[in-house]
Amino acid sequence: MYGGPMRLTAEERATFKRDGVLIRRGLAAPDQVRRAVSLIDVSYRKEMTPDDIPAYSRRTFAPELGDSAELLALYTETGAAELVGDLLGAAAPVTTAQIQIRVPESEFPGMQPVKAMHVDGVSCPHLDPRELRTFSLLVGVILSDVSDPRCGALHYLPGGHLAMARWFAEEWSLGMTEQVPPEIDRERGTPFLGLPGDVLLMHHLVPHTVAQNFMPFPRVMAYFRVSHPHHAGRRLQALRDPWLDYPPPADIPAPTFQE
Repeated sequence: MYGGPMRLTAEERATFKRDGVLIRRGLAAPDQVRRAVSLIDVSYRKEMTPDDIPAYSRRTFAPELGDSAELLALYTETGAAELVGDLLGAAAPVTTAQIQIRVPESEFPGMQPVKAMHVDGVSCPHLDPRELRTFSLLVGVILSDVSDPRCGALHYLPGGHLAMARWFAEEWSLGMTEQVPPEIDRERGTPFLGLPGDVLLMHHLVPHTVAQNFMPFPRVMAYFRVSHPHHAGRRLQALRDPWLDYPPPADIPAPTFQE
């Protein structure tokens, strides 16, 4: 493995329980990144049209590559799958990669506005509000230089998984169109910055947004949505109990977010 030990340290476990986020730098090897980027670049340059950008932004860029071995290797052959197993205890097989590109505003002005704070698969604007497409854990692999927030970085809210679980349990109901409570909607989040090969593991309930890309090159990420084997049968419960899909954590109080 390229990126160091494939087991979580006690400090990493505590960080994940508190923040809902774990970052491993350089987990994917340079040759793994190059192979994936080469395929994506061909699709981006030759197959994509400007008209594709809105739909691709909601779902995936390079949809024809979703099950390619080179992209799935970013999860299965980097050690990411082992870290996921360490967090979840058990995970359903991952068979699809999602490619998310933030295109340069200079090249495609206004095509990708800033995304609102949200939790994936809940009250999505393009889905029926009663439909849930939730999972347990998001794995993100950086495939381009995202060392500057102006690159269109993902912004996440540390500790937000605990606040969201409380909101889902006490205030939210299936069919509501609000994706997050007002106090979280006002948050800007922490940008996930890094270099190609860096990997993010993020609890599904961590609210996040995505900025516009004001750099002259595309920002490219590969994402993998991972579910505990029992998640599909308890989606509503998992929204209200952040540790239902995870081994029992320490008792950590939910944070309070203020304007």
